[in-house]
Amino acid sequence: MVAIWVPIGFFTSIATIIGLVLYFGHKTKHEVQETIRAALEKGQELSPELLEKLGGALPSPKSDLRRGVIFVAIAIALGVFGSVFPAADLQGMMLSIAAFPLLIGVAYLGLHRFGS
Repeated sequence: MVAIWVPIGFFTSIATIIGLVLYFGHKTKHEVQETIRAALEKGQELSPELLEKLGGALPSPKSDLRRGVIFVAIAIALGVFGSVFPAADLQGMMLSIAAFPLLIGVAYLGLHRFGS
């Protein structure tokens, strides 16, 4: 019964982290919109440069390459971790988990290669 709490805690922490990232990203965008709205209501003119800065920086062209390399490295690390331990069930489980970041990394590398 105690062993079931480990995966529950693991997946709950992942869901919590993803939820917090999404929440604070939404909150930042909402605050930028309120700032622009308040400036327009006061009659201030907004320059295109200011709107660009408030809107956030565009991702660099190399960001897909960086993300792809990081995800592939995480997959390799998980695969090596699973192969270091002799237990067959742990090795198979770690290699299965490593498949997810590997495929995400390959997708980012493909986006970098074939994207505009």
